[in-house]
Amino acid sequence: MLEQLDDLEGKLSLLLERWQALRQENLRLRQQVVALENDNKLLTDRLAEARQRVQALYDKLPD
Repeated sequence: MLEQLDDLEGKLSLLLERWQALRQENLRLRQQVVALENDNKLLTDRLAEARQRVQALYDKLPD
């Protein structure tokens, strides 16, 4: 009986360690998503500005 409880304690300890590791990884991944979304927004804005500049140059071309 005591051996079974020791085994259960070991399994629970391992489960808790894995849960904590996954929780930390989840937090890291969420932070990475936020950073990538910010980068994507910046690049989208820069692309829109470039399109506007190209359109302005195109509009200045003679017919």
